Amino acid sequence: MVRIALKVEYNGAPFVGWQRQVEHPSVQGAIEAALAKLEPGEHTIAAAGRTDAGVHALAQVAHCDLQKNWTPFRLSEALNYHLKPNPISIVDAAIANDDWHARFSAVERRYLFRILMRRAPSTHQQGLVWHLKNELDVDAMQEGANRLLGHHDFTTFRSSICQAASPLKTLDELRVERVETLWGPEVHFHVRARSFLHNQVRSFVGTLERVGSGNWTPDDVTAALEAKDRAACGPVSPPQGLYLADVIYPDSPF
Repeated sequence: MVRIALKVEYNGAPFVGWQRQVEHPSVQGAIEAALAKLEPGEHTIAAAGRTDAGVHALAQVAHCDLQKNWTPFRLSEALNYHLKPNPISIVDAAIANDDWHARFSAVERRYLFRILMRRAPSTHQQGLVWHLKNELDVDAMQEGANRLLGHHDFTTFRSSICQAASPLKTLDELRVERVETLWGPEVHFHVRARSFLHNQVRSFVGTLERVGSGNWTPDDVTAALEAKDRAACGPVSPPQGLYLADVIYPDSPF
């Protein structure tokens, strides 16, 4: 038995999310089906995080246990062949220690959220960004974001169906920047923490968009955090602008 770590890139639009579901397409299900074509039988892979429907990944990390002594290159090539035409790519693979775990060995997760700001409809970036027609005040959003940094009770920014045992989390980074792209100006949110609550990043972004549009002030973000009440949260942003950007391990197998 060999444990293989996989770095996975995917467009989340066609899927109900990462987690396998019997009657609906998922990223996990597609990869497990590809593995079954290489080694017949049932396969269960574990991932660093379960992304929701429509959420993308630049570097999701998962692991699988296989009977054959696959080389990482041969395995990634074979998986990519059998994953077609799904918008999923195995961008890296490596042999991992038997006790290494894609989820429990991770010490940090990094997310990127993209907002495209332009009047014209989005063509090439449709489904990959949150498209807004109005300009946002990046400095005001950063001031609001600074109010969320550190260790807090994030009940306000937690989905009502979140299964985490506690709303207490430590937010290490929430950086907001304006980026000029070929298709127009974007706002990028760079978010970093050991772990996140369900819908936490999208709740942050939706709340900070209210600040950027002038409907809220940074003080309103502080009040929402201190309320510890889901009803105090701003609107939750749509999923298509969110990307799992990286997962950090103390002894990365890659």
